[in-house]
Amino acid sequence: MKLPSRLAFVYACIFLDALGIGFIIPVLPRLVGVLAATRDEQTWWYGLIMLSYGIMQFLAAPVLGALSDRIGRRPVLLSGIFGLGVMFIVPAVSSSLAAILASRIVGGMLSANMSVAQAYIADVTSGYERAAAFGRIGAVFGAGFLIGPALGGVLGSSDPQLPFFAASVVTLLNFLYGFFALPESLVKPSTEPFSFARSNAFMSLISLIRHPGVRIFVLTLAFFSLANSLMQYSWALYTEFRYGFTPREIGLTIFGLSLGIAVVQGFCLQRLLAYVSPVKLTLVSLALGCLFLTAVGLSSSGLAASLFFCLYALAAAVTPLLSGAVSRRMPVNVQGAAMGTVSSVHSLMGAIAPAFTTPMLMSASHHAGDVLAGLPFFGAALLCLAALIAFAAASGRLLAEEKEEEDVFLED
Repeated sequence: MKLPSRLAFVYACIFLDALGIGFIIPVLPRLVGVLAATRDEQTWWYGLIMLSYGIMQFLAAPVLGALSDRIGRRPVLLSGIFGLGVMFIVPAVSSSLAAILASRIVGGMLSANMSVAQAYIADVTSGYERAAAFGRIGAVFGAGFLIGPALGGVLGSSDPQLPFFAASVVTLLNFLYGFFALPESLVKPSTEPFSFARSNAFMSLISLIRHPGVRIFVLTLAFFSLANSLMQYSWALYTEFRYGFTPREIGLTIFGLSLGIAVVQGFCLQRLLAYVSPVKLTLVSLALGCLFLTAVGLSSSGLAASLFFCLYALAAAVTPLLSGAVSRRMPVNVQGAAMGTVSSVHSLMGAIAPAFTTPMLMSASHHAGDVLAGLPFFGAALLCLAALIAFAAASGRLLAEEKEEEDVFLED
């Protein structure tokens, strides 16, 4: 099968997966609020649900990635998609916050198969093409968010449980599509016996960090992912508390951000890499992220905050650039494990983020009229600045490495 067809299959699966997840983003805080007795209880339950989801992604991503190195990408991807479709049904039919929490715990574990999708792409791409391909993963995922949150916000305006039904249907249709259309990409499975001891999240992360060539990329990714997580987890409740946004307005703003991410990662990134060094492009993107996160926190107007929130998409090149850099520096036979560990960094930061966002959001709910309301976004901006400083400190060495790679390529 030709390469474009294979990529089209996995991109379509990623799109449908993102569409299903996107349906629930604008309405999950509202659903928790309907079932909670007070606003503070709503904030704590929402934080706990998001915390558990991130922890399970962190723990599961390296395991699923390593398992896909052993048995293939296709069975791991399809199993995760099917299970996620089943888990979406639980909040749609339950009035128990504990049941919703349990469904998100299992859902977080199953949704970690995005690392397997990255490994799939790594199987069929090479060199700097891989960074652009990872960018297209983000663009396709973002395209799903273009439609998902907007539709979820509209559906959730009448019934906050309805988008969960829609998410389940879309995800199960995704499974059926992948079952019949998705080919296997792994040519030579790993012959090493699968080991949970070696594949657990902590040992995998330690093993990845031990590679000196990827350490700075992992550190930068950790800071940037934590900044992203603070921004993402805060937006729905933050805008409800500070600006009185409804699920429809929340969904439309996420639509705008996702549109920007899709354009940056899917259209601009590949073209920019032809003219701009990946290291310099990463530095510029991080600087823009700091600027727009700060601007959101300073905005007293919901319209201005929404504009800066959408412009934050200009920082969207960071993740595929860093992920591509890690992938290029790792051996071919451990791409699944490596991409699983990279995904676990995102998930770990997502798991940590609610511990920061919950008290910050409580502050926002009690100080909606003053500058303290912007605390979640000021915190995210500081983390993005930490990523920028860390990467800038190593940029001289990284630029020299890029020059050497270009010279070798030209000689060949």
